[in-house]
Amino acid sequence: MKKLSFVIPCYRSENTIGTVINEIHETVTADGRYDYEVILVNDSSPDGVFGKIQEISKQNSRVIGVDLAKNFGQHSALMAGFSYVTGDIVVGLDDDGQTPANEMFKLIDSLDENYDLVFAEYKNKMHSGFRNFGSKVNDKMAQVLIGKPKKLKIMSYFACKRYVIDEVLRYTNPYAYISGLLLRATNKVRNVEVNHRERIEGTSGYTMKKLMLLWLNGFTAFSVKPLRIATVIGFITAAIGFLYGVFVIINKMFIHPTAPMGYSSTMAVMLFLGGMLMLILGMVGEYVGRIYLSINRSPQYVVRRTVGTGDKSDEG
Repeated sequence: MKKLSFVIPCYRSENTIGTVINEIHETVTADGRYDYEVILVNDSSPDGVFGKIQEISKQNSRVIGVDLAKNFGQHSALMAGFSYVTGDIVVGLDDDGQTPANEMFKLIDSLDENYDLVFAEYKNKMHSGFRNFGSKVNDKMAQVLIGKPKKLKIMSYFACKRYVIDEVLRYTNPYAYISGLLLRATNKVRNVEVNHRERIEGTSGYTMKKLMLLWLNGFTAFSVKPLRIATVIGFITAAIGFLYGVFVIINKMFIHPTAPMGYSSTMAVMLFLGGMLMLILGMVGEYVGRIYLSINRSPQYVVRRTVGTGDKSDEG
């Protein structure tokens, strides 16, 4: 019998994760084709979610709990969960009940149609306007920087074959970006439409700061295009500065020889060039910083303890 592995990062979901696990159990059991396991990763949540995970693990031997030593973010939490999977098919979903576990086989069965990776697609998304805006920005960024097909929608609810996750786990540097890692592993990808539900309770844990960090991570993790864009911007800026200098000389010599040189325009040009230089230097610095952290083996995550596999600690 084949086995499904569900990986769920948990943050502020003490009152919702039990409902998600029950839905997974009922859906897989009713289908009868698969065995399953669930890896719940506590991303250092401030509520009592790990206590809830321990309780669930005692009641259901298929549930494994992973407690991270500090908050590393959703993508690193997924990487931690991936390192524990033993199934033939891996399913990623959320802890808040918005991703419908009872529709999992729409994704899983699509893997039999010569696809390696299937993302959910929501006809009507129940996220807030702020979260939807962040998703659109992330989608456009993925198109430009990691070559995501234009019509493909990337969501946190997905199913993929085990070999895809094995390839993802070869990435050992900090700042994991799951969408980029998945798309780097295979191009046999598709969307399958499922429903999107309201959260059982609470609000999204993504703040503007976390979204900005996610976008920055996506910009620099898997592409040198930002550096190439910076080069183009630098060239265009230099060209504009050169042409403006020619214009000033011609204007002074032939058009308005008595006109005083403009202090305001000079300051505007200096501020513009200074701003562009700082932007480009900051971008280069971000890449250099990531190289430094990689050389120093900054961890993707640190596991404090686990339940359901025997207590142990691990670092990835």
